[in-house]
Amino acid sequence: MKAVLLSGGFGKRLKPLTDYLPKPLIPICNYPIIEWQIRYIKKFGIKDIVVCAGYRAEQVKKHLEGKNLGVKLEYSIENKPLGTAGAIKKASRYIDTENFFVVNGDVLTNIDLRKLTMHTNSVAVIPLRTTFGIVHLDDQKVERFEEKPEVFNYWMNAGIYYLKKDIVKQLPKYGNLENTTFPILAKKGQLNAVKYSNIFWKSVDSYKDMEECESLMLSSHYEKFLSTK
Repeated sequence: MKAVLLSGGFGKRLKPLTDYLPKPLIPICNYPIIEWQIRYIKKFGIKDIVVCAGYRAEQVKKHLEGKNLGVKLEYSIENKPLGTAGAIKKASRYIDTENFFVVNGDVLTNIDLRKLTMHTNSVAVIPLRTTFGIVHLDDQKVERFEEKPEVFNYWMNAGIYYLKKDIVKQLPKYGNLENTTFPILAKKGQLNAVKYSNIFWKSVDSYKDMEECESLMLSSHYEKFLSTK
């Protein structure tokens, strides 16, 4: 099994830090995001990983080549932004398996990848998470406050996919999966959703996300999760 790690973004909302450091190398709990992700992917027995790198790609490559992470890494370098679909299409020359995983480069999670393999062309979805606290009312009386709850009536894209290799033929050279190929597959009934709830999941896009992610990783003992079989 192979995994494609989409790590080519600029991280504009993390400036000025990303003026000097590519987003994948931003440290969370003392390790770069990309190292956490590689350890996460490896936990599920996947040791062949294609890193799609763009902004400061050589810096990413040099850092990883200086580490012994116990996986085989190949690099698909983007000279200009291609979007998630374009990045996968470019990386497809390294994909020699019938199916493969895709992980967005800013996501840290404990989602069980094995569950995704129940169906091909699957998207991991999680309950929508609000960015604000909710006030529960009884008529005009406040009953209680709930801080940033999950909204189970709505599901959000977790940024992790299990795709069939032949999907590459349907990918554009430029653009994102979410507004190019996925809508076409969904219309044909060929795109599956795998639901996850009560899991650790955080997308790191801002300084606030970095703080929240570190707190969640510590409270959920994330490193212990990665080190157990």
